[in-house]
Amino acid sequence: MDRSSQIIRTSVIGIVANVMLAAFKAVVGIIASSVAIVMDAINNLSDALSSVITIIGTKLSQRPADRKHPFGFGRIEYFSAIIIAVIVLSAGVTSLIESVKKIIEPTEPSYTTPTLIVIIVAIVVKLALGWFVKNKGKQLKSDALIASGSDALFDAIITTATLVSAGVMLIWGFSLDGILGALISILIIKAGVEMLASPVNELLGARVSPDLIKEIKQEIMAIEGVRGVFDIILHNYGPDVMIGSLHISVLDTMSAHEIHGLTRTITSLMYDKHGIIMTVGIYAVATGETQCADLQSKVMKALATHKELVQVHGFYYSEKDKMLSVDVVPDISCHDDVALRKLLTEEIQALVPDHQVAVVIDHNYSD
Repeated sequence: MDRSSQIIRTSVIGIVANVMLAAFKAVVGIIASSVAIVMDAINNLSDALSSVITIIGTKLSQRPADRKHPFGFGRIEYFSAIIIAVIVLSAGVTSLIESVKKIIEPTEPSYTTPTLIVIIVAIVVKLALGWFVKNKGKQLKSDALIASGSDALFDAIITTATLVSAGVMLIWGFSLDGILGALISILIIKAGVEMLASPVNELLGARVSPDLIKEIKQEIMAIEGVRGVFDIILHNYGPDVMIGSLHISVLDTMSAHEIHGLTRTITSLMYDKHGIIMTVGIYAVATGETQCADLQSKVMKALATHKELVQVHGFYYSEKDKMLSVDVVPDISCHDDVALRKLLTEEIQALVPDHQVAVVIDHNYSD
């Protein structure tokens, strides 16, 4: 079963569980002639909304790419997670308002045997459902499922607080409804903000996992002919689709045909293993007893003395055009690119006074 099918199946389980819980509450409410329990049953039907939103978002994200959206609609899943997170936030804010009202104007709740039965059953069902859906969400890397599972767990926490309040009320005659409700509401609001942050960060272009970058570098470096991997940039178009680019360094003795085969190998590996549509650029490493190789060695040694540089690559020299260029990656603590470029250019210019020197300041977008 593919990822989307698993998400939909998990969401359907969430809908069925909420409908069955609602049916149980309705039956108990009717038998006990409790309007409150019947109304709570109706509320449970609305709890299935997050699962419905997840299913709709997953279905829409499966739409094939078109001319206006060449990389598909995978990011719709992030919007689903945002909607569910907003629902959780709204529930937290509403609960906080009601809890504050109860603190200001306490009311004496009444608990009957049917009410307590409903509360205990609701806690068990919501805990089991929330744990299952949230763990499935983590396994499938679905923010929408994680948010939906968290929503169910929060329901269980709120209901547990109600049960604790009922116990305190029955034993000591003191109502904790307002105080417990306010504390839990604050936790729900905090969690809602955190749930909202994850999909929003994905839409804004969050840095991809360092573990993925490390794995990609190791896989490409294991390919014969690759001498270095640089400038990895990845863009997320949903959990299943990424596009990106990187540079590899190869010996300048390789033919165009060999380089073509090498880049084909890399792009196929990236797509088959990670679902990444990768563009591969080339840096040539000068070899032999040549002027280019000699200059390359001198430039690399000169730049190696600068501790603020974490990486140097992309050396290029053209005797015909009288130009030399090199890419450097400064440490994150270095903020003045203009000053750094000026300093390094002057140093390298001294090595080739009659050439045009270009120092390109790169930045680390992945590690």
